Amino acid sequence: MTDSNGLLFLNWNLLLAFVPYLLSQIMLRLQYSGQSSRWVLLPFWLLFFPNAPYILTDLFHLRTTGAAPMWFDLLLILGFAWTGLFAGFMSLDDIRHFCGNRIRWPLTNIAISLLLFLAAFGVYLGRFLRWNSWDVLHQPTAMLVELSDRLIHPGDHPRTWGFTLGLGLLLNLIYWSINHKRTPSLTSAIKP
Repeated sequence: MTDSNGLLFLNWNLLLAFVPYLLSQIMLRLQYSGQSSRWVLLPFWLLFFPNAPYILTDLFHLRTTGAAPMWFDLLLILGFAWTGLFAGFMSLDDIRHFCGNRIRWPLTNIAISLLLFLAAFGVYLGRFLRWNSWDVLHQPTAMLVELSDRLIHPGDHPRTWGFTLGLGLLLNLIYWSINHKRTPSLTSAIKP
């Protein structure tokens, strides 16, 4: 989309993708300095974490029309998506380290997998329902109504759960493919 502003939103989305990384870095620094206030940032990290994988869904904006060839836009969006995803994964590793003394393997790995599914649900909320991270504070009642409807009547919302499951599996596949050497094997975990 050369000579147009068609993909300028990628800059904003990438900035939002780095917010959880910034928060996790602050949390680690507060932890190292011994400040107990570090836990206050965890809910904000959780709210902003879905912004990192959200850029993957910007592939929906690919069009054959435009000044630039579609392959150019594809490479541009994939570059932004990978950068955002990588920032999110670095931030997740920070959180793993941050909570590492309190939660032991394999519970840490289970928690990470669940966080990735939760992030996928957050991406769904942003992409399809158009909620933003800050809407939890700005419009909590309206958001709670939509969330509870999906939780109370899951059968009425197959797209919600299909997308969440699919993206959650993809995020887990990518994350654990990258981090497979950091995870202790089952045999090393049960050795005396």
